[in-house]
Parts: sequence; structure tokens; C-alpha cells
Amino acid sequence: MKDLGKIRKVAVCAAYKAGAYAIKNLGKIKEISHKNGHNNLVTNVDKKCEKMIVSMIKKHFPEHSILAEEGGELLLRDDFKWIIDPLDGTTNYAHALPIFCVSIAVAYKDDVKFGVVYDPARDEMFEAEEGKGAYLNGKKISVSKIDKIPDSLMVTGFAYDMDTRKKNLDFMRKMLEKAQAVRRLGAAAIDLCYVACGRFEGFWEFGLAPWDTAAGQLIVKEAGGKISTLDNGKFDIFQKQIVATNGMIHAEMIKLLNV
Repeated sequence: MKDLGKIRKVAVCAAYKAGAYAIKNLGKIKEISHKNGHNNLVTNVDKKCEKMIVSMIKKHFPEHSILAEEGGELLLRDDFKWIIDPLDGTTNYAHALPIFCVSIAVAYKDDVKFGVVYDPARDEMFEAEEGKGAYLNGKKISVSKIDKIPDSLMVTGFAYDMDTRKKNLDFMRKMLEKAQAVRRLGAAAIDLCYVACGRFEGFWEFGLAPWDTAAGQLIVKEAGGKISTLDNGKFDIFQKQIVATNGMIHAEMIKLLNV
């Protein structure tokens, strides 16, 4: 596709730059505020990272649209849209817990064509281009081959609103009873990438936004995994719920979550 090579270069460069800034300022936050509830944090580093990324996009692609977590949506006259989470895992970051990342996706007519997720604490760059596979630091990755939930390591996340959190507690109980183990890392984009490279077999979560999943879901699919809604419906980045698996446990996981 026209411009996709240049788009990749800008996206990867922006992710590196924002990630480097975030890791340099880990434990040095100057400002923490709340948005849409006490549990939903935003720091001065989130804002700075987003500003850096948006500035690079505007410099190279001034006609493109941008959807970013902190700045909202900037609609211009183009079918390309950048979907940005400048710091996924802000609560972790606010406590100096090094589980966070930068997530950048590029969609054409709302179909994600490229995604990159950079974890600066581990210097891990996950990326995928539609139809060309998924990669971690330049090496091709694939989902695991585990085919039963009792042998699977699962991961979930909890939404900011309490009603949705309570709903997911029931799902987590079911999974704890059946799976080998369940983890909660606090960064959906990392969760998705870990499914893609075989560290987890399955991930589910409610209450998500496009910037949480846009890049990661493409990386999972390009690594050979499967994405759906919790009722096994077709997923798109504007869905608030997601199930991502290695594909081999997908049907079993959907059945368990819907009992």
C-alpha cells in the first residue's frame, strides 16, 4: 500500500522516542491527575509522550487523522488514521512498576494495516503489517501450540468502572478453576503481544478503547492467533470487549466464559 513503508518507519521511530522518554522519567513523575474516575490516571509523561508522537505524525503526514487517548480525535481529510496510546499501563507507571508500553496503530478506512507496541523496560519492539506476519525485535513470532485450557497461562485486565470490574471477577473465577494460572499485568497492549509471541495462551477483557487494542490485535492475528468478542462475534477496534488466543483454545475459552 502507498506510504506504508514510510508509515512503518515513522511509527517505529515515534514509539522508540516516546518509550525512551518514559523510561528516562520512570519514578520521576511531576504531575498525576484523574479522568473519568479515581482509578483512571494520567501523568505529565503520558501527555508529553503523546505530544511527541503526534508532532512526528503531523510532520510527516499532515493530512492523516489521529485518534489519541489523551488528546481525543483530530479528523482531517484522509482515510488514514493513527490510533495512539502513548503510555499503556499508566497506573503501573505511576507506581514505578516497569510494565507499560507505547502502542501505535495505523488504520486505512478503520481497517488496521500496521501496528507497533514498544516495551521500553525490556527493550521489546513488537510490530506487524497486515499480511506480512508479526515480529519481535525483527524476529518473526508465532502463538503457542498449547491446545487445552488446563495447560494454558491466561491473562486478563480490569476496567476502571466498578460494575465492569465485578462482572469480570466471575469470569476470572471460572478461569482460575480451569486454567494452569491467570495473570493480570495492567497493560492490554502488552497482554496481546504476549499472546502473539506465545507467553500467554489467552487474554480477555472488558471496557477497552481503540487505542488499547488496535496495534495488539493485529500483532496477534499476524502471529497466527485468533481475535473475537466474548460471544465469538467479529471483533473490531471499537468493540469494548475482546478475547485473544492462540486459536487452539479459542472455542474452549469462549464456551467457558459463556457458561
